[in-house]
Amino acid sequence: MDFDLGEQAATLRTRLRALIATAIPEDYLGAFTNDPADLDVAQQFCQRLAHEGLLTIAWPTRYGGGGGSMWDQTVVREEMWAHHEPRGAQYMGLNWVGPAIMAYGTEAQKQQHLSAIAAGTVIWCQGFSEPDAGSDLASLTTRASVDGDGYRISGQKIWTSYAGMAQWCVLAARVGSGERHEGITMFLLPMDAPGITVRPIRSMLGYHHLNEVFFDDVAVGPDAVLGGVGEGWAVIRQALAHERVGIARYARCERLLSALGAALAPHWHDLPASLQGQWAKALVQVRVARLLAYRTVHAQATGEVPDVLASSARIAVTQCDQAVAEVLCQAVEERALEAGPTAPLYGAIEDHWRYAQAATVASGTIEVQRMIVAKALLGPRA
Repeated sequence: MDFDLGEQAATLRTRLRALIATAIPEDYLGAFTNDPADLDVAQQFCQRLAHEGLLTIAWPTRYGGGGGSMWDQTVVREEMWAHHEPRGAQYMGLNWVGPAIMAYGTEAQKQQHLSAIAAGTVIWCQGFSEPDAGSDLASLTTRASVDGDGYRISGQKIWTSYAGMAQWCVLAARVGSGERHEGITMFLLPMDAPGITVRPIRSMLGYHHLNEVFFDDVAVGPDAVLGGVGEGWAVIRQALAHERVGIARYARCERLLSALGAALAPHWHDLPASLQGQWAKALVQVRVARLLAYRTVHAQATGEVPDVLASSARIAVTQCDQAVAEVLCQAVEERALEAGPTAPLYGAIEDHWRYAQAATVASGTIEVQRMIVAKALLGPRA
C-alpha cells in the first residue's frame, strides 16, 4: 500500500494542522492533566471541529456527519493523535460508541445519541473490564436482573477511562444465568442514574484516566438495551476492533521522532552509531504499524473487520510506541524525564514514555492480541 492517500487527504491534513496550530497551545500534552484548562481546550476544539464538519467526517449526513470516507476519518484520527489527541474524552464516542449505535441501535437510540456525539457535546465511558474480568472479558459478572419490563444492574467495573466526567456509559452486563458469552448484553446508561458511584484510581497516567465504577441496583428501562438481550458479544467484538485501530499512536510516534530529529540535526553525527540505528529501526516499525492500520481501515471500509487484522495492527502500534519511547529517552538522556515548557519538546518525551508503558495492557493485553493472531493462523484448536 502507498502511504500517499491522495490530494484530497493531503488537503484535509493541511486544513487540520492549520486548525490545530491556531486553537491548540504548542505545549499542549492532552486533556487529562491536573489543569482543568486542558480539558476546556479539548471541549472547545471538539465543538469547533463539529462546526466545520470535521469531528464525525465519515459519518452519514443523516446522523450529523460529513458523509466522508473511512480514509478521511483516518486522516483526522492521525492528526489528532499526532498532536496529543485534542479531541480529549470525546474519543470514545467518536471512535466506536457512535458506530456501534449506528450498527445495532434502535431508531430512537440513534436519534437520542448520535447528534449529541456529532456535536461534540457529550462524553462517553466504557464499562467493560472488571476486577476478575479484564483480558478475559467473557467472564464478566456484572448482572442485569429482569425487573418488570426493565432491569436492575449490579456489579463493578474497573480501569474505566473518563468515568468521572462522562455523561453516558456503554455497559456490558449479563442477563440470565448463562456463562461466558451467553447472556452478555450491552446497555446505554446515564452516569447520573441513582446507584452509580465513581472512584478515581491514582496512576502514572494522571488525572481522569482510570476509575472504578460501582453499580448498586441501578434501574434501567428496556430502551437501554443496545443490540438485543444476549447479543452483546457481537457489539463488543466490533467495538474492540474499532478501538484497537482507532488509537493511532503511530502518528504521534512519527511526529515525535521527526520533531526531535529536527532539533538534534546539527548534532546528529555526535549521536552513537547504535542509537542512530535504533532510531532508523523505530521509524521502520512506525511505518509498518501504519500499513497494518491501513489494512484494517480498508477492511472497515469494505465490510466487517476480522479480529486478526485489528489485533495485528494493535500489536504493531504497541511495539513501535515503546520502541520510540526508548529511542527518544536515550537521545536526550537525563533530560527525558523533564516536564514543562523548558523540557525537550515541552515535556512530550516524558509524557510519551509514561503512556507507552501502559500500551501492552490498554485495549486488551498484547498477549491476548497475540493469541487472537495465533488462532487465526493455526486454526481454532490452537
